[in-house]
Amino acid sequence: MDDLIDFIPELKAEALKVISKYKIGPIFTPIVVSKPEGPFGTILTTGVTNWPGGSYDPESHILYVHASTGMVSNGLVPGDPARSEFAWVGGTAAAAGEAPALRVQGMPLVKPPWGSIVAIDMNKGEILWKVANAETPDNVRNNPALKGLNIPRTGRASNTIGLLVTKTLLIAGEPGTFTIPDGRQGAMLRAFDKASGKDAGAVYIPTGQTGTPMTYMLYGKQYIVVAIGAANYPAELVAFRLPD
Repeated sequence: MDDLIDFIPELKAEALKVISKYKIGPIFTPIVVSKPEGPFGTILTTGVTNWPGGSYDPESHILYVHASTGMVSNGLVPGDPARSEFAWVGGTAAAAGEAPALRVQGMPLVKPPWGSIVAIDMNKGEILWKVANAETPDNVRNNPALKGLNIPRTGRASNTIGLLVTKTLLIAGEPGTFTIPDGRQGAMLRAFDKASGKDAGAVYIPTGQTGTPMTYMLYGKQYIVVAIGAANYPAELVAFRLPD
């Protein structure tokens, strides 16, 4: 229950109402049989790194990964003998439209950060620092339920954010877009101090990152290139030259 969104008490109350129709529990809680009256399924948290993997610093033995925080529901229903040899298959017994979405006021049920960069000391197996990655989405910043509140950077869930580690910095972009201060829609390619996670700089990119940044030298100049793209934006590579 402590993981539910709680910007304001009303949101927490709404989240509790939604979650009451599902099974929750500690790690390794099994998936339940879905029933029309509830529970519709077992809530699972999502937070793993995906295909981009992580970036490892061989000098400090620190591993940097992008992690997402979210919720999904899995339930079991009887298998159809005409389609499957399994007695039980994944699904929900809730009638169409009856299972409440795992969102409140258009926001995730779970509290932020929804996307994070995590630095892990591989010598000790300990988390050194964790920072939110990606600005707060517009639908959260402009949500009527949060009017007047100062919402810190929430990060965004994503399975496309790869990381680049250099001698002193960690480079990462953002998934999705938001309205930047000058009114444009876009995202940011950010540099973080790799020792502390503190912001070290950022440049504008017109849409979200879709791959892992890389760096190279050409004629004594260093460049950083990143893949970007979206459903309404053609995929492309964007290169930046570091200042002299």
